[in-house]
Amino acid sequence: MKIRTSLSLLLASAFAFVSPESQAASTVKVGILHSLSGTMAISETSLKDVLLFTFNEINKAGGIKAGGQSYMIEPVIVDPASNWPLFAEKAEQLLAKDKVSAVFGCWTSVSRKSVLPVFERLNGMLFYPVQYEGEELSKNIFYTAEAVNQQAIPAVDYMLGEEKKKFYLLGSDYVYPRTTNKILKQYLKSKGIPESDIEEIYTPFGHTDYQTIVASIKKFAAAGKACVISTLNGDTNVPFFKEFANAGLTSENCPVVSFSISEDEFRGLPAKDLVGHFGCWTYFMSLKTPENTKFVKDFQTWLKAPVVTGVDYTVSGVDGKGRVTCSPMNLSRMGVYLWKQAVEKAGTFDVDKVRDALIGQKFKGPAGEVTMQENHHLVNNVYIGETLATGQFKVIRTLTGVAGEPFSAKFLTSKTASN
Repeated sequence: MKIRTSLSLLLASAFAFVSPESQAASTVKVGILHSLSGTMAISETSLKDVLLFTFNEINKAGGIKAGGQSYMIEPVIVDPASNWPLFAEKAEQLLAKDKVSAVFGCWTSVSRKSVLPVFERLNGMLFYPVQYEGEELSKNIFYTAEAVNQQAIPAVDYMLGEEKKKFYLLGSDYVYPRTTNKILKQYLKSKGIPESDIEEIYTPFGHTDYQTIVASIKKFAAAGKACVISTLNGDTNVPFFKEFANAGLTSENCPVVSFSISEDEFRGLPAKDLVGHFGCWTYFMSLKTPENTKFVKDFQTWLKAPVVTGVDYTVSGVDGKGRVTCSPMNLSRMGVYLWKQAVEKAGTFDVDKVRDALIGQKFKGPAGEVTMQENHHLVNNVYIGETLATGQFKVIRTLTGVAGEPFSAKFLTSKTASN
């Protein structure tokens, strides 16, 4: 009897000295919903990679603390293959079958609109990391990326400041370019640009023959003071810029401002032909901050031996050659950290409670501190950059603390839009 009592006391004493952190952590499933094949793979594959890197970062640091327990992030990856209806099917799989706690994904607005009803019906949580046209607000989506007033409007303001008087609006044929250009036409007219000096053209995804369009641009720009505002998405940028350069058009006689070309897309583009053209984002890899230096270094180190610590998961298909960072990658990573902070504040993965806890969350990222607003958009810094031959951007203008506003009716006449 005494032996049994002594043994019980000994075991109880031993367990008392085992801290929660030293016990095996549980796991939480998190979805990655990005095209890894098709026309959008050129952009979306890197978002999958940076999400796996971020999960590994968090797991290495002890995971997510909720309800007195540590959780390791377990990725669940699906490939919607640049097929917009397939996005909805894959979203349903992640939420209903895989039971993920949150999803990070989508690039195009048509893919986001495809999955939106699924997230609302199943009360899922999507973090959307790519610049978009606004005019939308869902309680089930957090839009960490640039709204029109954080990218398109500042870029057009810059061109107007450079005395550009003619605007050629060129985009892929879907909701983001069409809605953005509708807003920009209204804005340009309010700035005194007549309809006759605004051209609007769209091409399908994957379009390759830009000879006729570039000839039109050359004629449009012949009198001077013209620029192109490009919302082309995906690999169609490659033939466009090659034809643009072949036609003798340059940043001197007709600068292009692109909203969907970041450092990552430059890896597949003729960077020498894009020198002097412009981009506008809330992050550039060239930013000189301690947080950015660490982010870039850590990501490039991870690429040499990509893993997700703490879970039974094998990372495959990651190409470490010539890799860079860009704004959608930074916004994807920050979305994960904002979600982690909200989970820890709420003490649970319950979507309704995490949603409430997300409002007001701050995170000091590589491009500065961001704050999540009640409208599910971030207060963020905005940077306009000039393209260098290296495929990087030289920052030429900075706007600090720009609040993301999804509805154009609220910002078209505001100070933010006119400064």
